Amino acid sequence: MPAPRRGLPLALPHEYLDPLLEAALEEDLETGDLTGDGAVPAQAQAKATLVAKQDGVLAGLPVFLRVFALSDPDAQVHTEAKDGDPVVESQVIASITGNARAILRAERVALNFLQRLSGTASLTAKFVERVKGVGDVRILDTRKTTPGLRRLEKYAVRCGGGENHRFGLFDEAMLKENHIELAGSSIEEALDRLRKHVGPNVRITAEARDEAEAMAALRGGADVLLLDNMSPESLSEICPRLRSAAKELGRAVELEASGDIVLENAHHFGQARVDRISVGALTHSAEALDFSLLLETVR
Repeated sequence: MPAPRRGLPLALPHEYLDPLLEAALEEDLETGDLTGDGAVPAQAQAKATLVAKQDGVLAGLPVFLRVFALSDPDAQVHTEAKDGDPVVESQVIASITGNARAILRAERVALNFLQRLSGTASLTAKFVERVKGVGDVRILDTRKTTPGLRRLEKYAVRCGGGENHRFGLFDEAMLKENHIELAGSSIEEALDRLRKHVGPNVRITAEARDEAEAMAALRGGADVLLLDNMSPESLSEICPRLRSAAKELGRAVELEASGDIVLENAHHFGQARVDRISVGALTHSAEALDFSLLLETVR
């Protein structure tokens, strides 16, 4: 099976970032910055200082800085933190010196990306902290991402100490309730067909709504049993039986909890001794982390 996707992520390449960031700049600028171009001299220079306004985890700083580089290729950058670092209120993160008009054009777009990604990293870090000390349970994201921003948001999850679930329909298989309904067969039969289709080296996750479905998925050869919408109490009873059955079959299997998991109960799900907890809120409901960009004239 492919190795789990965790730890600090690789840098996002410009080939991926630039079209996305250029589109965001164009959306904001269109025919020009009426205020900045009208009020600020064309040759004016400015320094912008990025300051955290609340505690959290930093994610997206290279994205933030790349926006300024696209707006002013001659801008000078100084950083005092990196992605994955914890930040505290009033901490200086970075500074950019360059053309004042270009900085004004980039300011909002750059902050939008940074605040959103740092919010995802910060929420992920809170979930990771909640399950510390209860075994080796890992926090994973889902495909509940903003269209067009999935790679960025999953990058942010890794910055916060989380793990990436599948990126899309193309890299891992997940057999869910709707697949079983449309397949017109049993879970075991659907998994057998699926394994023949994807081969031995693709991870297959099978969703189960109760113990019977989980046992069927185990017999069918699933690598991960996604135990959906089960309480921590139910999981505490079911998980040992699933592990015992897997051992009898001579199979390795991972158990994943999903559904109705929030910060307040994450620890209890971890205590159920699952291997993975997947949380859609990491990417669909994270609150943006607040930053300020303080501008001053450079003479």
